[in-house]
Amino acid sequence: MTLVQEAPVTVGRFEDYVATRSVALQRFAYLIARNAEDARDLVQDALLGLYPRWARVSAGGGVDAYVKRSIVNASISRWRRTGREQVSDELHAVTPDHAAGVTDAELAWQLCESLPPLQRAAVALRFYDDLEYAEIAAILGCPEATARSHVHRALTRLRTRLIEDGTDD
Repeated sequence: MTLVQEAPVTVGRFEDYVATRSVALQRFAYLIARNAEDARDLVQDALLGLYPRWARVSAGGGVDAYVKRSIVNASISRWRRTGREQVSDELHAVTPDHAAGVTDAELAWQLCESLPPLQRAAVALRFYDDLEYAEIAAILGCPEATARSHVHRALTRLRTRLIEDGTDD
């Protein structure tokens, strides 16, 4: 699987940033929220929070990290407010019979939906955005060791779920 590498962000005007990065930010938010409407809301809220701070954040050069961190934080806040994940504990009719139409990628994302928000964010940042642990830690606002721990625990949980469901291939 080839990951699409995003071009480095050139910081100029806020409007230019939104025009060039909004689609990529929506994709990232969807990986976190797994719901298109929630993803749009998360990105919009993050950009609304960025606007009054644009000069300071853009001067530091970490605009994407700032926005992604805002998206993750807002997602976690929503999760805490509701007191539960939006997806059911069961994996949306996942069956070991791949002939029934469940692709490997869809199975992987269904399994990821069962992860806590920080672990899901860490997995998305590591394997979708192909970021190093130091970059993940900066986005999540935690030490690098904690970012590694989030990814490790998520992978352990995913492996356990695959074995429990009998889909260990």
